[in-house]
Amino acid sequence: MLPILLKTLPFFALIGLGYWAGRTRFFTEEATAYLTKFVFYFALSAMIFRFAANLELAQVWDGRLVAAYLWGTAFVYGIATLVGFLRGLDVQTNAVEAQCAVIGNAGFLGLPMLALLFGPQAIGPVMLVLATDLIVFSSLIVILITVGRDGRMSPAIFKTIGVGLIKNPMIVAMALGLTWSGLQIPIPDPMNDFLSILGGAATPGALFAIGASLASKSTERIQIAGWLSFCKLVLHPAFVAFSAIFLFSVEPFGAAMIIACAAMPVAGNIYMLAQHYGVAPQRVSAAILVSTTLSVATLTAVIAWIS
Repeated sequence: MLPILLKTLPFFALIGLGYWAGRTRFFTEEATAYLTKFVFYFALSAMIFRFAANLELAQVWDGRLVAAYLWGTAFVYGIATLVGFLRGLDVQTNAVEAQCAVIGNAGFLGLPMLALLFGPQAIGPVMLVLATDLIVFSSLIVILITVGRDGRMSPAIFKTIGVGLIKNPMIVAMALGLTWSGLQIPIPDPMNDFLSILGGAATPGALFAIGASLASKSTERIQIAGWLSFCKLVLHPAFVAFSAIFLFSVEPFGAAMIIACAAMPVAGNIYMLAQHYGVAPQRVSAAILVSTTLSVATLTAVIAWIS
C-alpha cells in the first residue's frame, strides 16, 4: 500500500497546491475558470488526440469491457435513484444525485494518472469509460432534467444532446484521433512534438485546476455528500469489479482500468450541468469536495488492489 501511496501522492499534492492557491485567493475563481478552459479545450484535447491517433480502433474497442462498465454503473445509478425517490426527491434533483453517484473524474484525473502509473496500454480502456460517461450518462441527465421540468419528451432534447456532444472537445479529439489512426496517416514530427508539448500541460494543469476549483466548493448538505461519495468511491468500483470479473470475464488489465476509473471522485462537469439547469448545485459542490478529499485514501487503496 505504501509504495502505491508514494506513487499517487504527487497527483494529490498537485490538487492540494491548487486548493491552497484558490483558498488564499492567489488564484482567483476567474483565473481558475480560464485555466480549466485551457486544459479542457487545448491541453487535454491535445493529449487525447495524440493518444488516439497512435492507437488502432481494434486496440481500443472491447465490447465486454463496455458492457461490464455499463452494467456496474447502471446498477449503482439505480440504487442512488431508488434512495432518492424514497427520500421524496423530484426527478431533476434525483437525476443530478444519481449522476454524482456514478460519474467520476476520468478526464481530468483518471486519464493523466492511469496513463502515467500503468503506461500507454491504460489509454484505450480509460477512453472507453470516458466515451461511455459522456455519450450515455451525460445524455441521460439532460433527458431526465428536461422531462422532469417540462413533463414530456421533446425532439428538441436530442438536438441539445447532439450539439453538446459535438461541442465537447474530448469527444471531438477522440473521434479525430481514431479517424487519423484509421486512415493510417503518420503524424509528422513537428506536429507530434507540438501535441506532446501541449498535451504535457494537461496533467499538472488539470490537477491544479481541480484543486483550485475545490476551494470555491461548499460543504452544505454534508450527509448527502457523504452518501453520494460512498456510492462513487465504494459502491461504484465494487459493482464494476463484480461485473467485470464475474459477469463478463473482462481480461485482467482492462478490468483493472475500468475499476480504477470507477473509483475516481465525482466529476467537476456535473457541477457545471447542475449550475446551468439550476438543479442542486450546492449539493453537487459538496459531493465533489468530500469525494475528492476521501479519494486520497480510497483511490490509493483501489490502485494498490488492482496493481
